[in-house]
Amino acid sequence: MSPSREAPEDQVDTSDVGGLDEVVPEPLMPVWRQIERIQSFRETHGDTYVTALEILTAIALAVGYVWWVYLYFYGGGISL
Repeated sequence: MSPSREAPEDQVDTSDVGGLDEVVPEPLMPVWRQIERIQSFRETHGDTYVTALEILTAIALAVGYVWWVYLYFYGGGISL
């Protein structure tokens, strides 16, 4: 390709590109609206949401580990 010619992807005008609203069939629009709401939520609260999920996952794993250790040492009637 010569330096004076533009790449094909540079020749396409992407300034007014919408979402998938144009290609989603009408019966699936309620589902698509829910997906848009989820994406909007993730764009707005993404970092906070991920941090909260990481904290909840860490707590659940820690509680599960403590429960496993309790059962290992004190459960089942097995003495060391």
